[in-house]
Amino acid sequence: MQVTRQELEDREEVALAPFAMRNSRSRGRLYPEDEHPYRTAYQRDRDRIIHTTAFRRLEYKTQVFVYSEGDHYRNRLTHSIEVAQIGRTMARALGCNEDLIEAICLAHDLGHPPFGHTGETTLNSLMADHDGYDHQKQTYRIITELERRYPEHPGLNLTYEVREGVVKHDTSYDIVDARDYCPEEKGTLECQLSNLADEIAYNTSDLDDGLRAGILQAKAVQELAIARRVLASLGMTGSADLNDELTRHRFIRRLVGTEVSDAIGATGAGLVAQGVESLEDLRNLPENVACYSAELAEENQELKGFLYQNFYRHYRVVRMASKADRILRRLFDAFVTEPEQLPTATQERIDTQPGGLHRVVCDYIAGMTDRFAVLEYKRLFDPEERV
Repeated sequence: MQVTRQELEDREEVALAPFAMRNSRSRGRLYPEDEHPYRTAYQRDRDRIIHTTAFRRLEYKTQVFVYSEGDHYRNRLTHSIEVAQIGRTMARALGCNEDLIEAICLAHDLGHPPFGHTGETTLNSLMADHDGYDHQKQTYRIITELERRYPEHPGLNLTYEVREGVVKHDTSYDIVDARDYCPEEKGTLECQLSNLADEIAYNTSDLDDGLRAGILQAKAVQELAIARRVLASLGMTGSADLNDELTRHRFIRRLVGTEVSDAIGATGAGLVAQGVESLEDLRNLPENVACYSAELAEENQELKGFLYQNFYRHYRVVRMASKADRILRRLFDAFVTEPEQLPTATQERIDTQPGGLHRVVCDYIAGMTDRFAVLEYKRLFDPEERV
């Protein structure tokens, strides 16, 4: 027996919450195309994202630690997978569309350059006179323009709701520019939940990686309100040894569960309190309804501040960031000064790309993995390196 797309859409009508986004109600694609016989539109979007070059490159793009620091730390690919897993869990619990949220979560970091947020800051500085650089806008350009996989159109031709989820991705590290996507409307609940999934993933994984690396001190971590709450739920006291691998795993696992459960509960309560009974009700709310409880939101702010001061600004991380900044600045200057050093196919874009030479160079560097950026640096500046 083969389950058809129509049967899957019929199941959504029965199984999903009234405020969830259904495939049958999608606002469609930029370029019309026939429906698939046994995959829904959001399934196809997810599959298209996974098969992109940009998605594969995430494996060697920095989350916090560059690839050379070790194989066990998160990178942009593992982060995106963790975000998608958390997103699907929350979507299922709240009766939302799991395929839609998975597509949004897997796509949300496609535009990140090499070397994490340092790379983004550096490129934005270098492009200050040329409309800047923002990874969220770059993600949108990748899925609508830069990925060329179809002869009929540029980009991936994703549905409106996935594109909307990308441009309305709203966390403390993102800049929202939804001018072409009904900015007066709130994003779907799937879109909103993807924001929380991203925050939960990077807060918990950065804490895990920081402890694993020995940068974060276990005693200091245990003084955080959220850590005290989690340890108490595990029957542990402040004497818990977070340097022990199994103990750390238990702690992080329970921390993720605590964050996810709180977000599900607070969002569900918000939907009831706001009287949300349809997708239209949700879109017309003045604020996003997906949220944490007030208590956990405050504890998360403390956690973010702790990570910033003790992890992101730790001298080892700052040293990596400084090296990355120098590499990207020298690459950018070399390619802008002498564009003939760019690959032939990249040079050919200069006369047709809005923004000209600077935007083409920026796109080329932004698409690099950490290790390819280092290799290009050696090719350009090490006379003994083969070109």
